Amino acid sequence: MDEIREFLTSRRARITPDQAGLPAYGGNRRVKGLRREEVALLAGVSVDYYVRLERGNLSGASDSVLDGVARALQLDDAEREHLFDLARRTTASATARRRPPARKLRPALQHMLDAIGDAPAWIRNDRFDLVATNSLARALYSPLLADPRRPANTARFIFLDPAAQEFFGDWKKAADDVAGMLRAEAGRNPYDKDLSDLIGELSTRSEVFRRRWANHNVRYHRTGTKRFHHPAVGDLELHFESMALTSEPGFTLVIYTATPGTPSADGLRLLAAWGATEDQHDPARPLPRSRDT
Repeated sequence: MDEIREFLTSRRARITPDQAGLPAYGGNRRVKGLRREEVALLAGVSVDYYVRLERGNLSGASDSVLDGVARALQLDDAEREHLFDLARRTTASATARRRPPARKLRPALQHMLDAIGDAPAWIRNDRFDLVATNSLARALYSPLLADPRRPANTARFIFLDPAAQEFFGDWKKAADDVAGMLRAEAGRNPYDKDLSDLIGELSTRSEVFRRRWANHNVRYHRTGTKRFHHPAVGDLELHFESMALTSEPGFTLVIYTATPGTPSADGLRLLAAWGATEDQHDPARPLPRSRDT
């Protein structure tokens, strides 16, 4: 299986013998990173068995073997989970395929979002479609919503819309994160046709995405800080928390907050006031004036 082979070889290539605590015999190593026999030694398996794994045959590999490989390759939590997802794919039957989440959310979830008045809050699916938003989230993401295509999609915005590079304060990190999360989701749910179609579209239309996709990096994106340059209120630095909705598999709640007493908090108040008086569902509605103008 090409995906397994490319993932394992890419992880192996990034680790030097010194990083793995191994002596680097000889000064002319012909491979970048660890050799297969070195990974096998660190993982506690035979060289032949590891070669079989790296060629894509994870069928029958026990959890202890996968854990050994994960330790040898120094995988982080997201990478380890991805390895186990790839292994499950080799043994999953058609009846074990994950059921895609329902396309419509319960009304109570929209009511919950609307009750969050002081912070942008929205729900996305694993393809990064925005499936429900509150007023302040629509204000914050007005550059994304300017595209009339629905559902609005963060990945499509980042890789296909030039406005994203102005909107995200660290666009390269945003692009790395989204590509890594899409790679992880593709390993977890390879039978999602809409996800496959999105990845195909991005691969066809974006060289930037193709390069990142080829790296086979996977990411978690559960908490952190993001910087935005909003066309209406200028620069914003917001903290985010992402929480899986256990009652709605495949959907994630995301909430942004600003540190009290900062210019970013002032910016959110301006957007909140705008959202309270204007129809945020109209992406063509004029934006409020920026503090900088």
